[in-house]
Amino acid sequence: MAGRIRGRREGEVSAFTGIPYAAPPFGPQRLRPPAAPQPWTGVRDALVPGPSASQPGYLPAMAGLLEEAAHPGEDCLNLNVWTPAPGRTGGRLPVMVWIHGGAFRNGAGSLPSYDGARLAADGVVCVTLNYRLGAEGFLLLPDGTANLGLLDQIAALEWVRDNIINFGGDPDNVTVFGQSAGAISITALMTMPRARGLFHRAITQSGAGHHSHPEGIARRITERLAALAGAEPTREGLAAVPPERLIAANDALAREIAQATNPEQWGESAGGGTTVLPVVDGATLPGRPIDALADGAGRDIDLLTGTTSDEFRLFLVPLGIGPRVTDEVLHGFLAGLGLDPAKARSVYAAARPGATPGDLLSAAMTDHAYRIPALRVAEARAAHGADTFVYEFARPSPALDGALGSCHMAEIGFVFGNLADPLAGPDAPQQLSESMREAWISFARTGRPSTSGGALPHWPAYARRRSVMRLGDSAPAVSEDPAADERRLWQNLRKKPVPS
Repeated sequence: MAGRIRGRREGEVSAFTGIPYAAPPFGPQRLRPPAAPQPWTGVRDALVPGPSASQPGYLPAMAGLLEEAAHPGEDCLNLNVWTPAPGRTGGRLPVMVWIHGGAFRNGAGSLPSYDGARLAADGVVCVTLNYRLGAEGFLLLPDGTANLGLLDQIAALEWVRDNIINFGGDPDNVTVFGQSAGAISITALMTMPRARGLFHRAITQSGAGHHSHPEGIARRITERLAALAGAEPTREGLAAVPPERLIAANDALAREIAQATNPEQWGESAGGGTTVLPVVDGATLPGRPIDALADGAGRDIDLLTGTTSDEFRLFLVPLGIGPRVTDEVLHGFLAGLGLDPAKARSVYAAARPGATPGDLLSAAMTDHAYRIPALRVAEARAAHGADTFVYEFARPSPALDGALGSCHMAEIGFVFGNLADPLAGPDAPQQLSESMREAWISFARTGRPSTSGGALPHWPAYARRRSVMRLGDSAPAVSEDPAADERRLWQNLRKKPVPS
């Protein structure tokens, strides 16, 4: 650590917030890999969260549903620690490091839903962190610089390795957990040489290993974004642009991609809600993460992964898109995903009597973007004898009069025990949160998700029986190959060539 810090006591735990793990990534460090923070003398207050990374914020339609990061600033590469045992180096508690989501555009480790006090009170050292977002974190520059946001995450994990013992944590028992873009990041980290040995277990919530850019598309995105920002597509040119202008250019590029007549030229950005993604540059990220996992990468890392039942409703319902989806639109989307539209519509409708075309589109997109990629990861690991524990979170959010269902992000408040989360609702069941926290912590401690007292039944790994733990308002239960007919729709889907 770069110096001594002072935290605060919060009931059963101590919190240390806004700790710099790297130097501010601006000035001479703009668009460069993270560097060590400047040491300080005396005792530094770690009493309030540090600045967040520059970001555009969410659409007005999401107001009240998603938490906004506050106070962006240059000293944004900071983290937060909650511990029940500060300074007790003999504690050797398991460590859980949270990597936030937000489509690689938004978010911060200091959001209220990610407060780690409840997890720490249950017996772990919890760390949350910021990393660079958008163009600052994920452009591919002409000199080969790429994946700065992932390198930030690695720098934070190196800080954990070197310092967490001072907070009572065990540097040899570190679990990374994250959701959406955070889960995609973690899957990439599992395959990155520079991250090897920095964590031992992983929990990926609603994100897997399919979302990345090959070099050709990444360069196209850099060039077009630079043009929209009025800059040369070089580090020097882009570093001279104020962050706000880069964000505006990124937003403009997202609109262009959404309206593109040839969306294939933009790869995973087309319809994906973000322009930038981890870049397969051959150096920091040697290959597409799902392909690397299929080749055996990360098989020594324990993995728990899962999705929510109605992921995609978060992106349709608040914007009022669902009612505008006709059968013609639905068939077009299904065909664009590579499915036989008539067969796919029939299969999804059979499990959802009375569903509208918008409901069926949401179900298919939930599978396409979340559930099937998670299962592909579990299948790839099973081929190498690596256990993966799979869950489905099925508790509907009461927000928007229940129209969201069990949508993207609905499980986060339950994992952290922060049930004031907007999507959890006022009557969120405490028992479900307690069971999930206990299972997540058990996994972090032992590599096996379980609970005491039988709150969860035995949770088998996802293998030949395709076992999935269903977590919702009813009692947790293990299903074997749930929604099998829908899974089979994607099973033999011919893999499209990756555009370049």
